[in-house]
Parts: sequence; C-alpha cells; structure tokens
Amino acid sequence: MFAKKFMKRLLRDTQGATAIEYGLIAGLIVIGMITALNSFANESTEMWGGVEAKFNDASNN
Repeated sequence: MFAKKFMKRLLRDTQGATAIEYGLIAGLIVIGMITALNSFANESTEMWGGVEAKFNDASNN
C-alpha cells in the first residue's frame, strides 16, 4: 500500500523535472558562452600578434 501511494506521489511531482530543465538551460548557456569567448580569444590573439609584428618592424628600422 505504501509503495503504491509513494509511486503516485512521485509521478505527480514535477519539481525534479523543473530542476532538470533549468540545469539543461544553464548548460546550453554555458556552452554558448564558451564558444563566444573562444572566438573572441582567437580574434584578440591575432590582433595582438599583428600589433607585435608592427612594433617589431618599427623598432628594427
């Protein structure tokens, strides 16, 4: 009898599903942030590499 009531309560409970959904949304946001920051880091590294090359050229002349 207890197991039957417990299972009915468990099937009606939606708090766990909501927590999982929020976790998935947070995970997708983090993946998007990592992708964007990785792209930004690559562009920034290329830019500073160009600045360094121009600085080295200017100091050698």
